[in-house]
Amino acid sequence: MALKISKFYCALHNQVRLLTSLESSGRPYMQGQLANNERQYFYFIDHQGMLFLDDARMKNFTSCFKEKKFLKFFFKRLKMNGNLENLHEWPYVSPCGEEMNYIKCDDLPVVYQAIIYDDEEPHLSWGDEHGLLKYPLNLSDIAMCPKSGRVYHPAPYRQGGIGLIKSKLAIELSNNFVFEENRNLPSGIRWNDQYYALNHQILKLLDSRPSVGRYSDFEE
Repeated sequence: MALKISKFYCALHNQVRLLTSLESSGRPYMQGQLANNERQYFYFIDHQGMLFLDDARMKNFTSCFKEKKFLKFFFKRLKMNGNLENLHEWPYVSPCGEEMNYIKCDDLPVVYQAIIYDDEEPHLSWGDEHGLLKYPLNLSDIAMCPKSGRVYHPAPYRQGGIGLIKSKLAIELSNNFVFEENRNLPSGIRWNDQYYALNHQILKLLDSRPSVGRYSDFEE
C-alpha cells in the first residue's frame, strides 16, 4: 500500500514539475533531468516553511505547494544530503523511489509554523500550521541567534536536529522573553504564568547546519 501511494504522488507531481521545467532556462539544471542513474528535481524552502520548485520565478503563497498528502510525503522523507559533490548547493534531499528531490533553503528545511496541542501537550507544527507534522515543544530549548535574531528549536534528527521558528510565531514567543541586564540573549521565557530558563544549547548545532541565506536580510 505504501509503495502504491509513493508511486501515485511521484507520478502526480512529476506532471506539475515537468510543466514548469521551462522556467529553468539559464540555470545549471533542468527539472526532471536524468543524472547518476536518478531522475532529479530541485526545490526551495523559504523562511516561512513554504515549498517551491527552485526555478519558480515567483515564490509566494500562490505558487507554493499546498497539497497536504504530498507535503507530508515530501517532508517526512527529507534528510541531509550525503552526496559530497553537491552538498554545498543542495544540502538536503527527499528521496522518492528512483527519483531524488534536491532541496535548498532560505535557512533550514524544518520551519515551525504554530503551536498545537496533542493530549494537552504542546507541540510545534511544521509542514503547515495545523499539525501536518509535529514535534514536542520544550520551552527551555528555544534559542535566539545573536547574529540574526531568528528563533530556533530542536527538530527530528533525520531532518537535521534543528528547526527555524516562523517569524510570526517567533514574535509571539519573543514577547515573553526575559532579558537580564546588559545581555543580548534572553535568559528565559514566561509562558502560561511559568518561567522557563533557556539553555541555548542548539546554537552550537546551528552553525554546523548549511543554508543559503541564514543571516541574509529578508522581507516578511
